[in-house]
Amino acid sequence: MLRCDAVRIPFALYAFALAARAVLFAVHADAAYPDSFYYVDVARALQAGHGFNIDFIWSFVDVGGRIPAQPMLPIPSNAHWMPLASIVQLPTMWLLGPTPLASAIPFLLIGALAVPMTWLLAREIGAGDRIALAAAIAVALPSAAAIYMVQPDNFALYQPLGTAALWLTARGLRGDGRSFALAGLMVGLATLARNDGVLLGAAAALLFFWDRWRAWRSKGGRTPAIPWRYAFACFGLFLVVMAPWYLRQLAVFGSLSPSSSSGRILLIQNYEQMNSVTSDTSLAGFLSQGIGPLLTSRILGLVSAIQVFSVLACSAVLAPFVLAGGWARRRSLDFAPFFVYAGLLFAAAGLIFAVHVPYGTFLHSAVALVPYTFIVGLEGVVIVATWVARRRRGWEEERAARLFVAAAVATVVLNAAAFAFLAGQAWNRERDLRFDAAAALDRSGIPKSDLLLSADPGGLEYFTGRGGVVTPNDSLEVIHQVAVDYGTRWLVLERAHIVTPLAPILEMKARPDWIGPPIYTAAYTGPQTGDPAVDAAPALVIFPICTTAGDTRCAAGATGAKP
Repeated sequence: MLRCDAVRIPFALYAFALAARAVLFAVHADAAYPDSFYYVDVARALQAGHGFNIDFIWSFVDVGGRIPAQPMLPIPSNAHWMPLASIVQLPTMWLLGPTPLASAIPFLLIGALAVPMTWLLAREIGAGDRIALAAAIAVALPSAAAIYMVQPDNFALYQPLGTAALWLTARGLRGDGRSFALAGLMVGLATLARNDGVLLGAAAALLFFWDRWRAWRSKGGRTPAIPWRYAFACFGLFLVVMAPWYLRQLAVFGSLSPSSSSGRILLIQNYEQMNSVTSDTSLAGFLSQGIGPLLTSRILGLVSAIQVFSVLACSAVLAPFVLAGGWARRRSLDFAPFFVYAGLLFAAAGLIFAVHVPYGTFLHSAVALVPYTFIVGLEGVVIVATWVARRRRGWEEERAARLFVAAAVATVVLNAAAFAFLAGQAWNRERDLRFDAAAALDRSGIPKSDLLLSADPGGLEYFTGRGGVVTPNDSLEVIHQVAVDYGTRWLVLERAHIVTPLAPILEMKARPDWIGPPIYTAAYTGPQTGDPAVDAAPALVIFPICTTAGDTRCAAGATGAKP
């Protein structure tokens, strides 16, 4: 019977996770934000036979952080983001075409694997049947992060891959060398999904050397749990996965991490500089801000990481129980990779990626911690429930533990439903707005070859099939230069995504002579700010851009602004 349950329950949990995430997909059946737009756009380019090349610039980090000496489109893709989230979409795109469902299916199928994995992991490390089942259900609908798990993004890939890497590393510490070697394969695949996967490898390496140090320190001449041959095999399997991609990056960009080499990722002082082509992102410029602002930004990055982890990964209410369970497991080899990876991730958030943490960088990598977090958090719930029951007359420890665990899981699931509803509404409004804009462009007979200048070229490529260039976070003069250099023909301004110099144009206050009268305007129907000028601004407007002699579309269109 036990052996039957060991097969039946994981399959039932997988089916439950797949059904739950299919419902979340129905809430919003499209990509929803720049990351997921990008992965789908690259997948569609691959499916169309264009290779790793795209006809839009989502951010100037893709072209070195500056306006190139020879601006052109298309450009090589993936100077910043890794390719696995695009590659996994190809089989279903070949079968179903470049549809939202084709993009979503791989992430539903792969992401749902984390749920039975959590059950198996919890049972293997002795968490007990109740904790195993409860943690698996929570991972199926992981609070506010649940809606992201069905996006064509690397969330659904990184969670099972990262969890597997940590699990296999822990097995290695218990003497299973082959599992430690396979951890290298999981680290490679996780890194192919997301650059931060190398932190999983760093955790495995640190624990390998810790194991050897512990053996050296033992008085009885203890043999290390992980022989050197398995460590080399671990690294070798990582290279088997990553070497082809690294060779491609070197051949195309001359760098393993092109966006980092430009300074935009590591040396920006604030997020606004991420998409500026004129700001100083050199090491000297970074250090010139002074020790006070530098330390403040690092501290705020760490605080933001803690907040993101507490709200999106722990459902807020579980945070104190995670601490209680973590303290109880502090000496456990089973949790050592989890603790080391968490430490490295929080350290990187505070020291290296502090500016990026509030914008999703940390959450993408933290999803690998979620299965372990729910296991240790629910163990903490049982510890606290037992402690309380012993001090309350008439309370039964077993019943209290059961009720507390059920309440914790219910809270996680309810948070998932509430956040999915709110996020889905917002994403659906934006999707409808962009579909209407795409229809307006088509009705106007505008050729598909005309390039768009916008704040979210990847999103507009996704909804309109039209390439374009991002509006840099710089002066109107610099934005005009980008329009000239790339020959963009249309400016799409969205109230929800706009750089400051273009706000007066959206609000119809002023317009330079290279921007003509709007051809399409979508009214704003959202919450009011109290500022009449801002409240009257439309949600989306499309303007012609005239950058060549003889283009009369902008004639008599100026209203006083200087380019």
